[in-house]
Amino acid sequence: MFLSGLIGAGIEFGFAPNWSVGFEYDHLFMGDRNIDTFGVPSGLFSGTDRIRQDVDLATVRLNYRFGGFGPVVPRY
Repeated sequence: MFLSGLIGAGIEFGFAPNWSVGFEYDHLFMGDRNIDTFGVPSGLFSGTDRIRQDVDLATVRLNYRFGGFGPVVPRY
């Protein structure tokens, strides 16, 4: 099984100082494979199964940033 493709999108929203919430959605297109089943040496019974799998992944996160409100700027 191997990864054939990926598509995703996400958004993040800051709702308070140092706090944000985010949502991300990813769809993984997994490759398909044919598997021989009932492999009897005499060949009386034979068949092939096609296996395909796609994955949908959703993530919700809550973030807290330690420190001040912005980047540290040196003062002279």
